[in-house]
Amino acid sequence: MDLEKTLLRKVGEAIHRFKMIRHGDRVAVALSGGKDSATLLEALLLLAKRAPIDFTVCAFTVEQGKFLRPIAPFGEYLKERGVPWTYFRDAPSMRLLEDQPDHGCDLCSRYRRRAVYEIARDLGANVVAFGHTADDFCEALLRNTMFTGKLSALPPVTLSRDREFRLIRPLVFVTEDITRAYADSLGVPVVPCGCSQKTGTVRRALRDLFGGLEREYPHLKENILSAMGNVDPSRLLDTRFHGAEAEEPQALFPIVTEL
Repeated sequence: MDLEKTLLRKVGEAIHRFKMIRHGDRVAVALSGGKDSATLLEALLLLAKRAPIDFTVCAFTVEQGKFLRPIAPFGEYLKERGVPWTYFRDAPSMRLLEDQPDHGCDLCSRYRRRAVYEIARDLGANVVAFGHTADDFCEALLRNTMFTGKLSALPPVTLSRDREFRLIRPLVFVTEDITRAYADSLGVPVVPCGCSQKTGTVRRALRDLFGGLEREYPHLKENILSAMGNVDPSRLLDTRFHGAEAEEPQALFPIVTEL
């Protein structure tokens, strides 16, 4: 398999289908130090040279005190690639580690989101790209269904609350086996985050579940992604999607008032 060709085809399909990037956009890629966001950056840099529209790409990393290795080698790699990169050490996140060392993901995410918007604003970007893969979309669907009682996953495109930024996830059709192989082929100095190493979490349990099922059903994630784009609301239980043409309950179950 030609990794680069496969990657660009899948990323290009996502960008086109969901209208992620438009003429004149400045896209800031959120680099976590991992293989997925690094692969996304490389794909967007290549597409920026080949796409029929003009857009620019920059990159940034938010330091929240959870990297397991120094970030410097990652910065050197980007410098050698000629990629403009902003390293932002988020002071509120650092204080959070000291004040609430056992804080949950939601609180950490809230701090990161604030920092991301601040950085993107300073970079003059109107689009922020995240490295969530097909694996993340599938896991989110199961997590929300099983633990929140809501049938939803991650949005491929959405807007920030004040509509200042378009938030995109161009790796929606790209699985992690592709990002892992592509990052390895480029020699990306991956810097793992402590959160990704945790065991006993819902995310880890779902990853293990998928790993076991995929050994027998190798196209599992592709089918789940396809299902997310092929919804039949009338087969679900949300009455908002049941049309007015449905028969009234009284017609189906007449109420007997006299015996």
